[in-house]
Amino acid sequence: MNQRPQKLTAGVICLCVISAVIYGIRHGTVRSRSETAGSSRIIETETGVKMVLVPGGSFEMGNEKGPPEERPRHTVRVDSFLMDQYEVTQEEYERLAFRNPSHFKDPGRPVERIVWADAALYCNARSRAEGLTPCYDEETGDCDFDANGYRLPTEAEWEYACRAGTETDYFFGPAPRGLSRHAWFSGNSSRKTHPVGRKKPNPWGLHDMYGNVSEWCNDFFDKEYYAVSPEENPRGPAERKRTVLRGGAWDSEAGSCRSSRRAGEDPGFIDACFASDTIGFRCVRRCSP
Repeated sequence: MNQRPQKLTAGVICLCVISAVIYGIRHGTVRSRSETAGSSRIIETETGVKMVLVPGGSFEMGNEKGPPEERPRHTVRVDSFLMDQYEVTQEEYERLAFRNPSHFKDPGRPVERIVWADAALYCNARSRAEGLTPCYDEETGDCDFDANGYRLPTEAEWEYACRAGTETDYFFGPAPRGLSRHAWFSGNSSRKTHPVGRKKPNPWGLHDMYGNVSEWCNDFFDKEYYAVSPEENPRGPAERKRTVLRGGAWDSEAGSCRSSRRAGEDPGFIDACFASDTIGFRCVRRCSP
């Protein structure tokens, strides 16, 4: 269905916040109150993870001046969803009885050396811990988008949340000047990760969307997918080769931390040794019941 881009209104955001909070209270997945940080709404889940309510809307995905895999720029609409305010930390990962595989050990740093399948398993474990229906089939890796549990963001959701209503290469402007205030990357990381949330967030209150660790998305990677992507809630190609990574990491150059920058990586289903200390993730969950 073709739809024109729509402006987000305070009423739409407020309605989504109320619906999400009421639903969470009824289902035991969020605590009874949400916080406000600037213009964003922060919800704390029953397992103690802070999530940002991302209001649904339309945006222009990709970059006509970028490399071929970022073209064509195209209109995409996504439904509202909840996204972790921070990358999943080692403390949060271990809390659900997972062994911490990270190279840079520290409870407050993002968990890394994570293969895609382990990120999906964590999403399922967190869903079960909160009485939600897991999204992932643990044998095939298929995602049930109708389930109310946690999953990895689609590539469109990730870019939409990262841009936070902006259209420039970075959510803070057209040039990388100022990236050091928002990200740990090759220019300031001292070749290691850092505790989450130490840098300035994007306009919607999401931290470390650039740098620290690259983040797994749910989608498989195809350089030509944008030419055939549907406008409404795209979920990536069916081809199972590489999986999308977004955001850049502690070793990335500034140009690899742009909002539209795409990368594909072996998901590491077979051997966890392929996992890199530059790869982590964050979770999302749908807003509606």
